[in-house]
Amino acid sequence: MFLQDFDFELPPELIAQSPPATRGASRLLGLDGNTGALSDGYFQQFPEQVAPGDVLVFNDTRVIKARLAGAKESGGKIEVLVERVLAADRALAQVRASKSPRAGGRLMLAGGVVATVLGRQGEFFELRFEDCGDIFALLDRHGAVPLPPYITHAADGVDEARYQTVYARTPGAVAAPTAGLHFDAAMLDALKARGAVLAQITLHVGAGTFQPVRVADLREHNMHSEWYDVPQATIDAIAAARARGSRVLAVGTTSLRALESAAADGEIKVGTGDTRLFITPGYRFRVVDRLLTNFHLPKSTLLMLVSAFAGMDNVRHAYQHAIAQRYRFFSYGDAMLIEKQLDYRQGARPTPPK
Repeated sequence: MFLQDFDFELPPELIAQSPPATRGASRLLGLDGNTGALSDGYFQQFPEQVAPGDVLVFNDTRVIKARLAGAKESGGKIEVLVERVLAADRALAQVRASKSPRAGGRLMLAGGVVATVLGRQGEFFELRFEDCGDIFALLDRHGAVPLPPYITHAADGVDEARYQTVYARTPGAVAAPTAGLHFDAAMLDALKARGAVLAQITLHVGAGTFQPVRVADLREHNMHSEWYDVPQATIDAIAAARARGSRVLAVGTTSLRALESAAADGEIKVGTGDTRLFITPGYRFRVVDRLLTNFHLPKSTLLMLVSAFAGMDNVRHAYQHAIAQRYRFFSYGDAMLIEKQLDYRQGARPTPPK
């Protein structure tokens, strides 16, 4: 597989810069990974696509205000983007500066916050925040919502509310699990009333989700690491669904990666861990049958994941259709509901679109 295989031309005006007026007021493109068939609809119709007994797995991670502006002691401007909280006063972070800070250097940040550089771990710096007993509370007071780089406005009050799922619970993400942004409380109630089983995992989405793939040959790509937790209740719900012949629907690529990471040895297991799972065409899915997701960046690892799930030709055709029909792309954009392409090794060879 090569990076160029996952490129496409996207008109800039189709990149959604703000959320729809209300949650769920988006379009929904259906894609059957076996036939390549497409269907245009609206997200409010989503419950009709779910059968009683199906398990929907949501990522309950909560986006933190991870972006802090400031300066080095020498006066040079910097921007800190917290990637992962390590302790009550320590975090790994990206530091954007004209010259990288050195170990022992002090960063003077918004709100009088001071952080000391302890060292470097790859592209991240380990920082200790002075006089800090709760880094999440510190960020909530002085930080800003870390909007994706393709959203051109500074984060405001609307973003603080809407770049967060209504079921967000566990703080730690620096990017939203965007498929979940479409759901409001009424939609969740409608799914329960229909007989769907709602389950949760946690995967703290890292800033690496927006980092470009810098190698032409995908075998050379080093996937970023993200922390996840798959609880026993979710594993039990999936096992019960399998027993009754129901399906597992991952709400977002982050939910899918957590579930598939937990099943890396063949059987899904409870627990926490760090995942570097890089899903490309040819991957054999063990847990997830259906995927709800947004539209993804050209040449991104998420587009590669979706192509593995539905077939490269099918996804290419679906994206061409979405562009022609003026769907809205990326975090604040419209959604896709994808039926997994059956593995021909299990006796069902997929049919490409005509």
